[in-house]
Order: sequence, then structure tokens, then C-alpha cells
Amino acid sequence: MTSLFQLQDFSVAYGAVEAVHQVALQVNEGEIVTVIGPNGAGKTTLLCAAMGLLPSTGSLTLAGERIARPSVEAMVARGVALVPERRELFGEMPVEDNLLLGGFYRWRTGQRDQKERMAEVFAIFPRLKERRAQLASTLSGGERQMLAIGRALMARPRLLMLDEPSLGLAPLIVREVLHVVSSLRAHGVSVLLVEQNARAALQVADRGYVLETGAVALTGPAQDLLHDRRIIDTYLGLGNKSAAVAAP
Repeated sequence: MTSLFQLQDFSVAYGAVEAVHQVALQVNEGEIVTVIGPNGAGKTTLLCAAMGLLPSTGSLTLAGERIARPSVEAMVARGVALVPERRELFGEMPVEDNLLLGGFYRWRTGQRDQKERMAEVFAIFPRLKERRAQLASTLSGGERQMLAIGRALMARPRLLMLDEPSLGLAPLIVREVLHVVSSLRAHGVSVLLVEQNARAALQVADRGYVLETGAVALTGPAQDLLHDRRIIDTYLGLGNKSAAVAAP
């Protein structure tokens, strides 16, 4: 498979404290890759630094191009979008205007396809079409997450980074949102998914990385990790049922 996004010896520090330590990670074209791990493992820090929101050291390569100093502008220009953990919607603006803002970079660079792109987003999230005139602040939690993802898709990203999309959502809504995430491959979008809900993430991902205290502790195909005894005991919370779940 063709590599789309790659980190090598990627580290992030807050002063003297290193939060992410020499991470090596790769996302191939058409893949969903997840990063799982406990609170405080450095998952969000990793995404923010990869997007250029935090300074980092090491190597970041996108579609074969080394990005010497990642910045938000550089990453957006090269087709990367981030959906942050808090979604960062404009609550007093309608759904439609929030979406239009997601396509602002394309509009600024002379690409006038916002209506066509919005139609594509509405096809992925029909509920947003029904709510298009509704203020973002009045949406349910699941609808707000859909809007945050839809806004990012307005930029036509090649790589979509998602930070904890299941946070605060009911299990049924989590399944619905992650089902949509899984379908994005058909739209030419690769996904880097950071999640604390290890089971949900591994069920939709192709490959996974386990991050512990800022370093990669384990990596492999998602299905292998889903049935790995260490992952079951530590992250899936199944206790004595682990052996039965781990059996092929």
C-alpha cells in the first residue's frame, strides 16, 4: 500500500517534560489507523503536534514530502483536517454556516465548489441536511459530532484526524458515528483515529497503535490487537471473559 502519512522519531515536549517519545507511525492510502491508550498517554498531544498546533521534533512525511516544520496552514494546504476532541463548533451559527466555514480555505484559494461539497456531506450525514438551518448549539451530542466531521470534510481532506469522536456519546450513537468513519474510505479519505474506547476503535480500524506514557507499546493489525490478551486485559475491561473473547 502507498504511504500517505508517516512519523519517525516524532517527539513532543512541554518544557522539560516529554509527552510523546520517538513515535513511529504510518497511515497508508485508504486506511483507518487508530491510536489507543489510557488517559494521559499522549494521544491528543500526538495529533495536535502532527497538525502543527504544537512544536515537535523528528520527521513528518506526507504523500512522500517531508514537512520540515509542520504548521496548521501547511497541513491544511496539503489535505489534512483535524476534528478536535471538543469539536469547536460555532454554536450561535446554523449548521449550514458551520459547514461553509470548513470549506473556507478552498474558497480562499479560488475553488468555488462549496455547494457541491455540502451536497456530498449531506449525503453522508442526512440528519445534517434536516438540521441545516438549526443553530449548532441546539444539536444533540451525536449531531454535533457529525457536524464537526462534516465541517472537516468540506475541505476535501486526504487525511482526516479524529480526536476522541466517541467522547460523551451514547453507545448507539458511537456505533453510528464510527460506521460513518468507516465509510469514508469509499470517499477517498484516510483516517487517523485517536480513541480511548479501544474496542470501538479497533472494530473499525485496519491497524492500531497502543500508546503508553508517550511511546508506542504495541502495534499491529486491528483484529490482532482486538484479540490480544494484553489488550483485552488492559483496555477492553472483560476480566475473566478475556480468554473466551481472545479465542478465534
